Amino acid sequence: MDNILTTIVAMSSITGILAFLLSIANKTIANYGEKKLTINEDKELTVDGGDSLLSTLIENEIFIPSACGGKGSCGYCKVKVLDGGGQFLATEKGYVSEEEREKGVRLSCQCKVKEDMRIAIPEELFNVKQYLCTVTEIENLTDKIKRIRLELPEGSELDYKPGQYVQILTPVYKESDEEVYRAYSITTPPSSKNAVELFIGYIPEGICTTYIHKYLKEGDKLNVIGPFGDFQYIHSDKEMILAAIGTGMSPIMSILRHMKENNINRKVTFFFGARTRPDMYMMDILQELEKEMDNFTLITCLSRPTESCSWRGEVGRVTNLIEKFVENGDNKEAYLCGNPPMIDSVVKILLDKGFKEEDILYDKFE
Repeated sequence: MDNILTTIVAMSSITGILAFLLSIANKTIANYGEKKLTINEDKELTVDGGDSLLSTLIENEIFIPSACGGKGSCGYCKVKVLDGGGQFLATEKGYVSEEEREKGVRLSCQCKVKEDMRIAIPEELFNVKQYLCTVTEIENLTDKIKRIRLELPEGSELDYKPGQYVQILTPVYKESDEEVYRAYSITTPPSSKNAVELFIGYIPEGICTTYIHKYLKEGDKLNVIGPFGDFQYIHSDKEMILAAIGTGMSPIMSILRHMKENNINRKVTFFFGARTRPDMYMMDILQELEKEMDNFTLITCLSRPTESCSWRGEVGRVTNLIEKFVENGDNKEAYLCGNPPMIDSVVKILLDKGFKEEDILYDKFE
């Protein structure tokens, strides 16, 4: 017994000493002092060195998109580093192409501010703001997808384009001891500036989705940052091919609602796929849009229909629908939203049908 106690005391002492030494190291070795951060050649900030570029920018209310909370696993937080930034890291290789690397593109979450730096970011990111929103509605759309409505603080407006997304800052809660950012596409049209809606699917062990599905209540507050995203509606006269699965419907719904409100009469077909009939959600809204919009057609399919589904429609995946109903890419553009395998498969089919790469827009999500 005495040996066990002696061992415990010794281990505790060693742990305490190591923690003390680490604290001293952080205050001395890792103390890089104040550094000058120049953005787009015309904005200068004096910042404390040592932290990641992503965290440093967020501290100065310049919000760079990041879906992984700065862990280097999403590749969204790219910035162009013109000077400073140190050595390119192995953790960046899977997300930054050789061509981008030659132009100075880095992952801001992996790049440390250890010296004066010059960077370039899109000007629109200066318009991205953080809002403390109130959750006014929570609705179960399926057993795994919720619709949440967020009202902005009084007097605030979110100026966004159809197809863009916001990031939710998930707070610390019972099952997570860290704050993380997660990205979710806006489903409402841009005319809804004071409140936005999101479709959020449950992912087992997902930090944000677990919080929203298990803990979030109407009346709660959520920090929301946005808008972000290059996936957005483009004004043209081309025929539109829309394709989505699951919560990939979110930005597509924003685009369709925008078109309806503004009497945009382009020919548009929306291909939506689900596993079983209970996974088909928002069908009443989409069918109403189909009645009200002269040139809008909705085509759906189930990949795993059961006897209880009593399904009489198309069977298969969205790729099967694209193969069957899209003849060619002449004067057409596509908007796709779904997981990487679905996007990659649809893109290949569309290219084979003669679509131009620049006419295929997509938003991949895990």
